[in-house]
Amino acid sequence: MFAYIFRRLLIAIPVLFGISIIAFFMVRLVPGDTVTAMLGTNYNEAQAELLRQKYGLDKSVVIQYGLWILSVFKGDLGISSFTNEPVMEIIVGRLPVTLELTIISIVFALIIAIPLGTVAALKRNTPVDYSASFFGMFGISLPNFWLGTLLILLFSLHLSWLPSSGFVPISDGLWMNIQTMLMPGIALGTAVGAVTLRMTRSSMLEVLGEEYMKMAKAKGVNNFRLIWKHGLRNALVPVVTVLGIQAGYLLGGSIIIEQIFSLPGIGQLALQAISNRDYSLLQGSILFIASAFVLINLAVDIIYAIINPKIRYS
Repeated sequence: MFAYIFRRLLIAIPVLFGISIIAFFMVRLVPGDTVTAMLGTNYNEAQAELLRQKYGLDKSVVIQYGLWILSVFKGDLGISSFTNEPVMEIIVGRLPVTLELTIISIVFALIIAIPLGTVAALKRNTPVDYSASFFGMFGISLPNFWLGTLLILLFSLHLSWLPSSGFVPISDGLWMNIQTMLMPGIALGTAVGAVTLRMTRSSMLEVLGEEYMKMAKAKGVNNFRLIWKHGLRNALVPVVTVLGIQAGYLLGGSIIIEQIFSLPGIGQLALQAISNRDYSLLQGSILFIASAFVLINLAVDIIYAIINPKIRYS
């Protein structure tokens, strides 16, 4: 197992290196630069030249990348050109919001997907199964930004149950924090729940047809124990894969939802960095999200062995 983890970490290094190259050079294809965005209508060539020297933008792009990647190896993602704060500190400060949003979305998805997907498999080709399949297709097809807007119209404007936007940290009150995060969590978690539901149903149907399940049933194993312990445990292996991938996407793909609900997370931070042409902040955000995605997928592979003892890596 440890050898497998080590190999995966070695594979992750060139992946992250490739992502750093793409992130660095792609942002520079956008018209304009950091200095132009900083000066705005007060643009002055002499002042612009001084700022380019200050931030190292007067050097060739290749040299800029070399200096930046060396700093990254030292744990330094650079300095934001707009706030003059270390990029790592800015990202770490925004991380709790995006992390909480991701956790709430996944919890909401699991509460719906696992029970409903299992019951749908047990009640195959019945109204329950058809209803679950309809929800799965509906959830996948529904854009999360549209669902988020509908939730605001219903629960904020019409019913006045929840705040339409903003963020309240847990330290200022757990209930207020939940109120601000509930609608964005549902908006993001609906699609994740739909995908997980379909995977749970499909995987559970496959497990129910296995010989060991038929043998256990013939031996008189309790129905509840048979389904929820033996069946579901094996059926969850591919489900964990889907959840791991979805969690990675949620960390980096919550830009629109964070913008709609005015949540100060990493997604909104990346959007602001694009608007301001803040190269260091944008590069750092992309690399941070990519690293989180790689680590999540590594964690998923480790969980495989915990859920199903038959899966072992040497």
